Amino acid sequence: MYSEKPLKITAQSVNTLIDLALTEDAARDDITTGILIPPNLKASAVLLAKAEGILAGIDVAKTVFRTIDPAINFKKLIDDGSELQPGDIIAEINGKARTILTGERTALNFLQRLSGIATLTSQFVAAVGDLPVWIVDTRKTTPGYRLLEKYAVQMGGGKNHRMNLADGILIKDNHVALLRKQGMTIEKAVNKARKEAPQGIAIEVETTNLEEVREAVKAGADIVMFDNMSPSMMKRACKLLPEDIWSEASGGVNLQTVRVIAESGVTIISVGALTHSSKALDISLELQV
Repeated sequence: MYSEKPLKITAQSVNTLIDLALTEDAARDDITTGILIPPNLKASAVLLAKAEGILAGIDVAKTVFRTIDPAINFKKLIDDGSELQPGDIIAEINGKARTILTGERTALNFLQRLSGIATLTSQFVAAVGDLPVWIVDTRKTTPGYRLLEKYAVQMGGGKNHRMNLADGILIKDNHVALLRKQGMTIEKAVNKARKEAPQGIAIEVETTNLEEVREAVKAGADIVMFDNMSPSMMKRACKLLPEDIWSEASGGVNLQTVRVIAESGVTIISVGALTHSSKALDISLELQV
């Protein structure tokens, strides 16, 4: 359900996305470069940080250029997860000028997007750094990019919520509403899930008030989610949980509220904004002329 296991980004895991991105950009049919730049002209370039942040996706950028031309020389100077300052040179690229020019935008799209997620995550983590709480992502990711975006969250110091619908049982409000219509309580739902789910799968129940929290505790849920509760209500809800049940705060979390939410005593704070509302980090490719 929640993972500290490091995610690894390999060429195989991103080849399809890179191929789609290069096809979308018609990178192999770049009219401007094809007409104006001689095929064997060599060039050098650097990837340059233009804002403060956290780097994520440098190996993806490398794979973009290598997909266009396996002979390109891409020298990484800074690793993912590292802090960036304006003016930092992230990587050096040497090879055919056509490759550098046609791969530039696709490589930067990946690098800026993922670094933006890592940077925003690091800000949330820093806001609660002295408190015993995890900042985790959600499934609110760009379709097809979940592995990359959750990897970027890790690079920013965050943790991963479930990767997909098969990764854990989360009984949400809509499930509860439908189950109640059939006369099934939260306790019966948890018992059914426990009985029929694969062994070792965690069961989480979303709650909106203290009565539902009590139901979830009585049912033996592994994790109880506090959905859009006020910090004061979450503080009261935490006192209803035994030590072996985790608590998750969800909804209304931003950089202005995350600290007071963490102080309520919750174990986990899930933040959809990490992946759906992060701002791309300013990184550029500069030709060395």
